[in-house]
Amino acid sequence: MAEGLLTGRRLAPVLLEKPCCTDGADDAPTQAGAARVVLVGNPNVGKSTLFNALTGARQHVGNWPGKTVSVARGTWRRPGEADVGVVDLPGTYSLVPDSPDEELTRELLVDAAPGERPDLVVVALDASNLTRNLYLTAQLADTGIPTVVALTMVDVARSRGLDLDTGALADALGVPVVPVVPRSGQGIDELAVVVGRALSAPTPVTPAALGSDLEDAVSAVSAALVAAGPDDPAARWRALALLEGGGDGPDEAVAVARRRAADLLADEAGGDEAGADEARADEAGADEAGADEDAADEVELRVAEARYAWAHDVLGEVVTRRGSRTTWSDRVDRVLTSRWFGLPIFLAVMWGVFEATTTVAAPLQDAVQGLFDGPVSDGFGWVLGVVSAPEWLSGLVQDGLVSGVGQLLSFAPLMAIMFVLLAVLEDSGYMARAAFVVDRLMRVIGLPGKAFLPIIVGFGCNVPALAGTRILRNPRQRLLLGLLIPFVSCSARLTVYVLLAGIFFGDQAGTMVFLMYVLSIVLVVGMGWVLRRVAFRDLADDPLLLELPPYRRPTLRVMGVQTWQKLRAFLRTASGIIVATVTAVWLLSSIPMPGAAAAPSEPASFGHVAPAESVFGGVSRAVAPVFAPAGFDDWHASAALVTGFVAKEAVVATTAQTYSAEEPSDVHQAGALGTALHATFERTSGGHTVAAVLAFMIFLLAYTPCMTTVAAQRAEIGTRATLAGIAMQLLVAWVLAVAVFQVGVLLT
Repeated sequence: MAEGLLTGRRLAPVLLEKPCCTDGADDAPTQAGAARVVLVGNPNVGKSTLFNALTGARQHVGNWPGKTVSVARGTWRRPGEADVGVVDLPGTYSLVPDSPDEELTRELLVDAAPGERPDLVVVALDASNLTRNLYLTAQLADTGIPTVVALTMVDVARSRGLDLDTGALADALGVPVVPVVPRSGQGIDELAVVVGRALSAPTPVTPAALGSDLEDAVSAVSAALVAAGPDDPAARWRALALLEGGGDGPDEAVAVARRRAADLLADEAGGDEAGADEARADEAGADEAGADEDAADEVELRVAEARYAWAHDVLGEVVTRRGSRTTWSDRVDRVLTSRWFGLPIFLAVMWGVFEATTTVAAPLQDAVQGLFDGPVSDGFGWVLGVVSAPEWLSGLVQDGLVSGVGQLLSFAPLMAIMFVLLAVLEDSGYMARAAFVVDRLMRVIGLPGKAFLPIIVGFGCNVPALAGTRILRNPRQRLLLGLLIPFVSCSARLTVYVLLAGIFFGDQAGTMVFLMYVLSIVLVVGMGWVLRRVAFRDLADDPLLLELPPYRRPTLRVMGVQTWQKLRAFLRTASGIIVATVTAVWLLSSIPMPGAAAAPSEPASFGHVAPAESVFGGVSRAVAPVFAPAGFDDWHASAALVTGFVAKEAVVATTAQTYSAEEPSDVHQAGALGTALHATFERTSGGHTVAAVLAFMIFLLAYTPCMTTVAAQRAEIGTRATLAGIAMQLLVAWVLAVAVFQVGVLLT
């Protein structure tokens, strides 16, 4: 099925598919003057894996289209050879941009200044789907950039009964071809040797033959471009762009392109010289800035047909097929993407992920938390006692930092297990099927099914998910998706769900966490439906154009790298946030409100004040009445939500810290935090504890994720839309929380 294109209704032949989203990678330093090598290819051809194999970097690798949205840079260290700077460009199906990430690729390859052009392009071709991949190669040939072909997915091609003659492919393209399996490192050493030779003796791909009359037109426009300016290696590409009615150029070249395009249109229509003169006369009255639209469309169509014909000819020379065209992947996809079974299977898979995560992680969490609440906290207390540390410092360290870090690290096993399971789904190819399954839901809100892939990324973190909105070509669709992404439940919220679900729902904790994620999807679709009818009425239903990658057996190395990357990023981000938040909360909790007293006859002072009477407690108590209709108008809850606006990672730590400050000797006992939370929700809800807890969890799900997400949202959709989004999130969160609690009260 990877050789086909799934639409919302049927399986159709592949022409041009659109990529999907995700993460970038950190830049790596490269020596000044080092050769510049650019990795180019369709999405999901193993390009990012190849980048990792060459540079030792950790570009995120996943088995769905378009894992690279931004540009990833690294250095290829070659023993005994000069270092090479490597750039992994976003996956693209064409150098004619249809989305911001494709536009970035075209700019770096075609529009770069002469001194900034890459020295070499390594184009990754999927051996199991050469026809589609060769179309991009034909476009690269017209840019004149020296090229080496890395033939990926050779093992997949063999499993499908495809035998490839790499020597014949090299002869047809006129450049070296190296079979590689980046996931195992096979062929990387040979590729290094070939790239070294190609940098010394660069050779571009032999351009596809376009037909004599079209080639004459290209030559004429190229000559006009060369005559009007400095020599341009991409003159053939620019000539074709002018003939197709796009691109800029000298007036002389534009005039030649318009005249030649009119000639080609007249010839295609079967006209004579008089017909050509008439076409030119019509053109003279048209827009002077470009060729006649009909003529340009005709040239564009003929060029595309010629490139596909060339690709099919090359395929016939180099590929031999064995056996049936129907694969086991096709048979599996008939079930997984079925109208009737696809969605239930997807929900069952996600339930299994969260149930396994909470069940397996629970004893590990308890062990880590017990370690910090007992020996670690006691150890710090002993050290602080030995050095006669002041009481305020002991409180900060034991009740603040140790408690907060302990809460954070107790979630490390849970996050690691979840990341492993999600990596299995990514690496196997199932996540792309999930996007197809939910296509009908996405079209209800005016978004294509591929918009679900940034949403999947958002389950890890909303920030890269917002960057992933760039895959949508329609700016209005990008704006709508950018407003909806904050409703996607990220991994930081998961820590709060697990804490509360474990305390209040016992054996059903995994199911409750799963339901929160289902509710997140429902909230995205529901708010999208409302926004479409209020502010996005102009959005049309787009059919889904999405490549389904081949199924693969997940590899331990890839899963290990992905899990470690995500877990390290989570712990690194969360630890900094928690230390800063705990310190800020402790400081504000140590400053008394005006008129506060430490005891009936003793005025409060710094460090000697009841938490509820501190500045932090005062602000939290002032906010708390807002949540009375939702059943949790307690200052501990509002305090957690206030810090959660900055970062959701701080919610659990703030909760533990505020209760610890009140009862420092009790809260470190096993289950004491749960007992305190039970008592609080029981009191504020008037006995409707479960309804109040659900309302709190739903508010946490729906309101603003964190300030980092706000910054990313502002970068993608602008300040005004971001502020409107924050207001919408707070309003929706409050309304839903109140509704859930009030309905719960009526039903219990």
